[in-house]
Amino acid sequence: MQTIKASVAATICVLALSACGGSGGSGGARDQVRVVGSSTVYPFSTAVAEKLGEGEFKAPIVESTGTGGGMKAFCEGVGFDYPDVSNASRRMKASEHELCRTNGVADVVEIQVGIDGIAFAESVNGPNMKLTPRQIYAALAANPFGKPNAATKWSDIDPSLPGIAIMVYGPPSTSGTRDALEELILEAGCKTDPEMNALKKSNKDEYKATCREIREDGYYVEQGENDNLIVKKVAENPKAMGVFGYSFLEENTDQLKGVPMSGVTPTYESISDFSYPGARPLYIYVKKAHVGKVKGLQEYVTEWTSAWGAQGYLKEKGMVVSPDKIRAKNADVAANMTVLDPAELK
Repeated sequence: MQTIKASVAATICVLALSACGGSGGSGGARDQVRVVGSSTVYPFSTAVAEKLGEGEFKAPIVESTGTGGGMKAFCEGVGFDYPDVSNASRRMKASEHELCRTNGVADVVEIQVGIDGIAFAESVNGPNMKLTPRQIYAALAANPFGKPNAATKWSDIDPSLPGIAIMVYGPPSTSGTRDALEELILEAGCKTDPEMNALKKSNKDEYKATCREIREDGYYVEQGENDNLIVKKVAENPKAMGVFGYSFLEENTDQLKGVPMSGVTPTYESISDFSYPGARPLYIYVKKAHVGKVKGLQEYVTEWTSAWGAQGYLKEKGMVVSPDKIRAKNADVAANMTVLDPAELK
């Protein structure tokens, strides 16, 4: 029954798009693209929007809502009241695609626009921290290796680390950067313990909670969907550390320095070859039903393909360029608006 309802909703909205929104521009239509989502992708998306706005189209409205918040808004429905594009610093989840489908958003187009890394950074006056995923997990997990986290100083984690209080500023649970932190760093550190690997086989839910849940006792401090605020906090406190997209580190090297992870410093090169543990792809998701109905949407997506190359202006903004084959594949997806196969999602 749910499948039938979703199919009917999608059909109605595609056939009469204006009736599914109704609060847009002249005649119920909309002549300006609306983009929501990741704070990490936000500066890149804004740059593309501004470039598009230099021509015959209005510059798209770009909102930094976090990947999770963006996906929720994107998947609420088809029509002029709903966003056309969702930026994401991680891949869409199967549960999010199901929410889209249930609300009539049947055809979602996934385009990988580049690469980024979740960088750990400290002030240029910081103690020159060098960490591993295991150490970060032990410092930030709510229940590292199944026991309540009692660590208050870095030296409690490892005697070789400084005897200063653990203080890490980072993104909230709605952020794709937070998801990547949990999956790429915390879980990687958790899996260094054989007992945790055994737990994954016996109880996946307990394993996920043990390996990914971040402590909430003041040692990890959420700063909302505002990476620039994290930069400011860390720059002002030499004993603190911050977590954000690599581009924010690259743009603030006068104030910050990257913290090496397992001996690898976050740099353009270490992220592009995925040798840095926090490297990850960046995406935009497009509502195909809006293409041809929202003025400038196809052109906005096409502009990404002109901007993301080795000579493109997004590299100057801090984006790490995807390999040639990845760019070619996704340029084809953008040109043809090839719909995402939900079977690929987790």
